Amino acid sequence: MELTMVAGWLNATLAGFDLAIFAGLHGLAEAAGWFFTPFFMLVSLFAEKGIGLFLVSAVLMLFKNTRKAGLCMFLAVLCGAVITNLVLKDLIARPRPFADEAGAIYGWWTFVGSPIETSFSFPSGHTTATMAAMTGLFLCLRSKARWLCFIPVALMGLSRSYLMVHYPSDVIAGVLAGAAGAGVAYLLVRALYRYFESHPENRICSFVLGFDVRGKRSDTTT
Repeated sequence: MELTMVAGWLNATLAGFDLAIFAGLHGLAEAAGWFFTPFFMLVSLFAEKGIGLFLVSAVLMLFKNTRKAGLCMFLAVLCGAVITNLVLKDLIARPRPFADEAGAIYGWWTFVGSPIETSFSFPSGHTTATMAAMTGLFLCLRSKARWLCFIPVALMGLSRSYLMVHYPSDVIAGVLAGAAGAGVAYLLVRALYRYFESHPENRICSFVLGFDVRGKRSDTTT
């Protein structure tokens, strides 16, 4: 496969970095056998097509106190998908790490038993979606525990490289793309809520601000 200029530059410039981390993860896989593989496959499955993240955001939107966070998560995943899946992946067109069947990474990918991925590699879509969702949640929370939001991001990024389906540099790019998507989503949600709060007489605005699935709907017009 003929590489684009950017994909070729990434492969050449970051080869040492990516290969060193891959080698360490392969050593872990060899030492642990198949122990970690089911766990990391489960972690990756949660963000497949963003479905798990969308479900969490939908649940949060059912409750008045967490609706803003849920909406921000939802929009953040969408914004991240636009940046990564609709723009960067096809534009950069970096092949997956296991694409070279004569390379060491292909053997490591086979060893870990990871399923094949058919889309381009850069950035990691799973990492983008998870970072976007968790950063959106982080921005809407105020407790000190909000820093725990980034644990799923670390696990997702680790899982994608452990399974040898993304270069570590793909994961880093996914973190950056996800953060950008979350920033855009947060600004959109702030603007939407300013509009809702300035039009409490509007039935839709009142519903968004006051509805709670537990039946504790408040009257936003008082």
